[in-house]
Amino acid sequence: MRRAASRLVSRTCSSVCVATVGFVLLLGVCLLYLPDPFSLEPLVSVSDDNSEVTLLIWMHPFGQYRKLPHCGGLYGIEGCTLTDKPRPRAQKWVWMNYESPAHTPGLWRFEGVFNLTMTYRTDSDIFLPYGYLIPRGRRAKGLQNRYARPLHVLSRSLLRPRLVAWVISNWSESQARVAFYYQLRRYLQVDVFGRAGRPLPAGSGNVVRLVSRYQFYLALENSPHTDYITEKLWNAVLAGAVPVVLGPSRQNYERFLPPPGLYPRRRFSNCSSFGRYLLMLKRNPIQLKRHLDWRGSYSVHQPSFWAEHYCTVCRAVKKTRGKATR
Repeated sequence: MRRAASRLVSRTCSSVCVATVGFVLLLGVCLLYLPDPFSLEPLVSVSDDNSEVTLLIWMHPFGQYRKLPHCGGLYGIEGCTLTDKPRPRAQKWVWMNYESPAHTPGLWRFEGVFNLTMTYRTDSDIFLPYGYLIPRGRRAKGLQNRYARPLHVLSRSLLRPRLVAWVISNWSESQARVAFYYQLRRYLQVDVFGRAGRPLPAGSGNVVRLVSRYQFYLALENSPHTDYITEKLWNAVLAGAVPVVLGPSRQNYERFLPPPGLYPRRRFSNCSSFGRYLLMLKRNPIQLKRHLDWRGSYSVHQPSFWAEHYCTVCRAVKKTRGKATR
């Protein structure tokens, strides 16, 4: 049968509990809310609980099959059904993933396990990117209307005194973005923050506040993959800095942000010409402002991890309830 991970599923909510999120993510969330590990007292009195529970075994420990026990006969625990039968066809399993393919190996093992996908990719069954623009003239609805933040065009007096910032935590000498940084710093100053540089200021929203002091922000992804455009880009947008991007193709970026709002690294033949261009913009605020004027036409929505993702999956599951996806 299909292998994924052990799931505890109530009969009354199996179509929701199993269907809402990828198994790894749910496991990580549940571990945060476990009771006191030194207390052996059950959370609910077994004798007072008359509900029916189905325990769905998708992987036996250490890969060794064991006959499933009858809990009532062995331990006096009634109302428990253990099964390893395939799930009903109408029950949806959703694969939720927000890492790049370079950091999610071995997915071939789950071929045919999940019915729906929810990722940052536009070809997902449930598409929810790290962020997206909303045209001002279009009427926002739902979460967009509640949480979208208008972007503002910066006047000349608000041009920042500092040039380039980069916030990075996952530093590896083998990454293309690190090699790009080493080359770029030969031609201009790049202020680095995070685990690989200076400490970030304390408090929520610290990255956006920090970047708001700079004219440019290095929004460099850890690997180049289709639609893998993370919060790095949107932090720059929210801060009013021009993002210098390195990741998927320029055409891919332009599906998310107007061309004037981007500086793709691949636009220049070498870091020397790229560095000279940034320094020229620093001395020419009118030219720089042309790359910021587009902001007056948009608001930006940055989904909140993971609450909005759970609720978006719930909406999708409700729409497909009772329907077999494959």
